[in-house]
Amino acid sequence: MDGTPQEITSLVGREVYSNNGVFVGEVEDVRLNLDQEAVTGLAVGELNAELFSETVSPGEGVIIPYRWVRAVGDVILINDVIERLKQPEDVEEAVV
Repeated sequence: MDGTPQEITSLVGREVYSNNGVFVGEVEDVRLNLDQEAVTGLAVGELNAELFSETVSPGEGVIIPYRWVRAVGDVILINDVIERLKQPEDVEEAVV
């Protein structure tokens, strides 16, 4: 438990990439579940405009569920689910 606060604060400022190598954003804060003493999400800002221009206003951020995190190192890798945000129209057109 002694290392936990240090580990959590070390997440802030790290860049987030999809596992396909696409830049997502930068961690600005973490969401915690204090009862379970666990990180539940990453508050990400400095977002990749190409991914989020349709869904998030400039200057805003998103919360990425921590369950999407695949690896934490010099950067944070998440599942490629985030890249599907930029394709919602394509999916709807394909269904019609």
